[in-house]
Amino acid sequence: MSPSDLIALAESSLTALFASPEQIVAVVSVLIATALMVVSSFVKTMIPLRWLGVGGNFGFLVYGALHPSIPMLLLNGILLPINIVRAVEMVRLTRRVRAAAAEGTGVWLKPYMLRTKRKAGDILFRKGDPADHLYFLAEGRVEIVEIGVLIEPGNMFGEIAFFAPDKRRTNTARCVGACTVLTIDESTVNQLYYQNPDFGFQLMALVAGRLTADVQRLQKQVAEAADR
Repeated sequence: MSPSDLIALAESSLTALFASPEQIVAVVSVLIATALMVVSSFVKTMIPLRWLGVGGNFGFLVYGALHPSIPMLLLNGILLPINIVRAVEMVRLTRRVRAAAAEGTGVWLKPYMLRTKRKAGDILFRKGDPADHLYFLAEGRVEIVEIGVLIEPGNMFGEIAFFAPDKRRTNTARCVGACTVLTIDESTVNQLYYQNPDFGFQLMALVAGRLTADVQRLQKQVAEAADR
């Protein structure tokens, strides 16, 4: 095929692509969708990645409808609502995290936690147990036995062991009276941590605050012992 034939073929193909407004929309849509997919490969955080996925799915859907392609329609018709739902969930989580950070509570985790009722004297975990759950106290009081600290409602606890090298509990947690306790497993915590940077920062802030309080308590005990 001669160069002139190639040029003529290219011109005829372009003419066919832009022969109608529908074809123009289809071509523009697939180009935009492709560009969004390329950009998404450079994105490191989950929320922008999901929204780029939504845009790409929508563009490919338009192309598949105007330039009929059943496989493209089916694939992106399935992926579009999934990406929208996941993006909205993570946006809501981000808002809850920011609100919780301002209030100093762990309420943003409640939708992901399992609620249980506990009786007085129930042991939530013992020293040396594997750290496989994070806890939020909704009602009642919980005692950290070894150090005599009481956890009041509205507070998270049991998070430090998640980051310990051996992932073992360093204290025992016991219900002082009837309690309502919310729990979340380690797998869900890890998913939220990696999917949402705000959640990760808030969790680290919680751990840092708890460690700071522990250090201050130990310093106070050392000072009291020195005064005796």
